[in-house]
Amino acid sequence: MTVGVRAQDALDLLLQRVTETLGQVGARFPLYADPADGRWTTTGRGSWTGGFWAGLLWLRARHTGSDADRAEASAAIARLAPWAEEDTATRGLILWYGTALATGDEAAGALRERAARAVLAAWDPALGLVPWGAALGGERLRARADGVPGLVPLLAAAGPEGQAAATAHLHRHLDLCLLGASRGEGAQRPCPAWRLDEAGGWVAERNPAPGWSRGEAWLLLAVADAVLHADDPSADTHRLTRAAELLLDRCEFLTGPLVPQAEAGHPGGLLDTSAAAIAAVALLKLARVNEVAWTSACAVRAEAVLHRLVDVHLTRPGSARPAGMLLDGCYDVRGGTAVRHELVWGDFFLALGLSALLGRVDLRQV
Repeated sequence: MTVGVRAQDALDLLLQRVTETLGQVGARFPLYADPADGRWTTTGRGSWTGGFWAGLLWLRARHTGSDADRAEASAAIARLAPWAEEDTATRGLILWYGTALATGDEAAGALRERAARAVLAAWDPALGLVPWGAALGGERLRARADGVPGLVPLLAAAGPEGQAAATAHLHRHLDLCLLGASRGEGAQRPCPAWRLDEAGGWVAERNPAPGWSRGEAWLLLAVADAVLHADDPSADTHRLTRAAELLLDRCEFLTGPLVPQAEAGHPGGLLDTSAAAIAAVALLKLARVNEVAWTSACAVRAEAVLHRLVDVHLTRPGSARPAGMLLDGCYDVRGGTAVRHELVWGDFFLALGLSALLGRVDLRQV
């Protein structure tokens, strides 16, 4: 079977699963599904994952060309509109990935512009970033790896001031997550979460800890986007390229297991296919960067990861479970929540990666 046929068959299963999921969840948003029967745990407002559901609906609409499917995707985006003004850096995950594939949808474009202005208003120049925020609970003045992907292109959509804020937001997180890790004794893997202490200094948090594979994948995705969109051979471009090299090396994206553990060294060795799918898309983006030594290695590795996910972890017709479920995703290894499940963001990034392999999606746009 050729690569194209293999990818197309898998994408067909994923998008059929989207249709089945829509029938199950209605106007709610899927979060994670039980591996035994495929029943979804849902949220009413979408939480930080709602944009991935809207993105899946847009991938389905692109695939089918159906006006009805476009209407379903547009309606899902409209339900995410209240998040534009919420105090959370995950607005990047929600409102960038929820709208980036909505080509020709005026309402989605308007929501993206509104969100970009709102995120820029939350920019804190003294901290050099948009704070993690309090909308999802916990302390507001934090910096986390999952507060970078999506937020950088969303900020950049707010014009020159937004572009400057986007660059600073990314580099502040890289300084903390990469350089901060290097300052720790023997610590080499990125520190994915930081909080501001009373003295105004950044302190690494214990959870999530270094070795959180999804956090590493989020950082690689954010850097890949920035490198891919760098327009000139400036010092900033060199710095981004170096950050990509550090992440590829320290996190073993090109040499480690195709599907990583959810948390390196955690007892039980639970995998996280969603981290693998995110990393595969990041690697496909890096494979499009010109004049760097690791371009071909990124392309080969991305295809290998996608094939492993499809061949080993994607359910097929003929079993008791629904077909098209990407299993072995791990939401929260320490809390024991959804540790071997289908995760909506894992489905999204697998579908996005397969669509890119088939030439259906330009990864420079999403």
